[in-house]
Amino acid sequence: MAHDDPHALDRTYQAPAGLSVDVSDPALNPGLPPHRARVTDQDPKAMKAAVRTVYTLFYLSLAGSIWAVAAYMLFPIESGSLIDVRYNNLFIGLGIALALLALGIGAIHWSKAIMADHEHVEYRHPTRGRDSTRAAAIQAFADANEESGFGRRVMIRNSLIAAVVASVVPGLALFRGLAPQDTPENPIAGQPVKLLQHTMWEKGMRLAHDPDGTPIRAADITIGSAVHVIPEPLGKVAHEDGYLEEKAKAIVLLMRLLPEQLIESEERKSWSYNGIVAYSKVCTHVGCPVALYEQQTHHLLCPCHQSQFDVTEHAKVIFGPAARPLPQLPITVDDEGYLVAQSDFHEPVGPSFWERH
Repeated sequence: MAHDDPHALDRTYQAPAGLSVDVSDPALNPGLPPHRARVTDQDPKAMKAAVRTVYTLFYLSLAGSIWAVAAYMLFPIESGSLIDVRYNNLFIGLGIALALLALGIGAIHWSKAIMADHEHVEYRHPTRGRDSTRAAAIQAFADANEESGFGRRVMIRNSLIAAVVASVVPGLALFRGLAPQDTPENPIAGQPVKLLQHTMWEKGMRLAHDPDGTPIRAADITIGSAVHVIPEPLGKVAHEDGYLEEKAKAIVLLMRLLPEQLIESEERKSWSYNGIVAYSKVCTHVGCPVALYEQQTHHLLCPCHQSQFDVTEHAKVIFGPAARPLPQLPITVDDEGYLVAQSDFHEPVGPSFWERH
C-alpha cells in the first residue's frame, strides 16, 4: 500500500516477546526474508568457475554464428543440388540455434551466479525529474555496473559483446539469397526488371484453373466470380526446376462484371471479353499475392499491406502503399469458346521499386 513517508517501509515490526502477530495484515511490513548467500558468494573458486562458464558460453555462441555463415557458403543453395539444400538448412539452423541458445544460457547463468543478488526495496515517488532524482538514476547505473561486474569482468564483457554482434551476422548473410547473381546459364538472374518484363503468357495460350490446368470457358464464368488462373501449359508439366518461378510471374486473377460496369480506356477496350477481365495477382507494392475480391465493391485487396485496386477501372490503386495498377492481361476467346491470352503483359509484373534505377 502507498505511504506518504517512504521510510515507513523501512520500519520492521518487532512484536513483544511471547506475542503472536499476524504478519499477513496488509497494514504491517513483514520486512525482507533472510538473505541466502550463494555458493559463488562464499567460495572464490566457485565464482571463478562461474565466470569461466559464462564467457565460454558467450564464445560458444560466437562460434555458432560463425559456423552458420560458413555453412551458408559451404552448401550454397544456388548449386541446385538437393543435398546442398538439405545441408544448408540443417547446418545453418544448428549454427543459429547454438548461437542463440548459448547466448541465452550464458546471460541467465551470469545473472544468477555472478551478479549481486541482494534484495532491496524500490520506493515509489510522487514526482520525478528533480536534480536528486537524476543523481539517483546516475548512481543506479553506476551501482548496476558495479554489481554486475560488467566494467570489471573484461572476459565476460568482451565475449558478450562479440557474441551479440555475431548473432546477427547469419541473418545478414542469408539476405544474400534474396539477390540472385547473374550466371552464364542465366545472364539476367540478378536483374529483376528484365526477369519480370516478360512471363510465359503468349498469344493464343489458354487460361486454365490453378492448379489442375483445366482450360476455362468464358460461358462458365459467372458474374461476380473470381477465378485463380495459370497458363494451361503449367498444369500439364511436373514441378520441374524453374516451375515455381514461372508460375509466380504468370499467376492471374480472372473476374466477371457486367460490361457496363467497366470503365475502360480506348486502347484497352479490346483487352476484356464480355465483362471478363484478367489481372496479375502479384501486388505492385512488394509482390504479395492479391487474392481477396470484394464482389459488391469490385475491389481487389492485398492482405499483406492492405493495398486496394479497383477492378472496374484497370485495377487502379485506390488505397494503400502500392504505386501503380495491377498489370492487365489482354484476353479473348478462341473458336471453341475457351478464354485465351492475346499476348503477354504489356508491362513488368511485380513490385514497382524494382523498376527504379
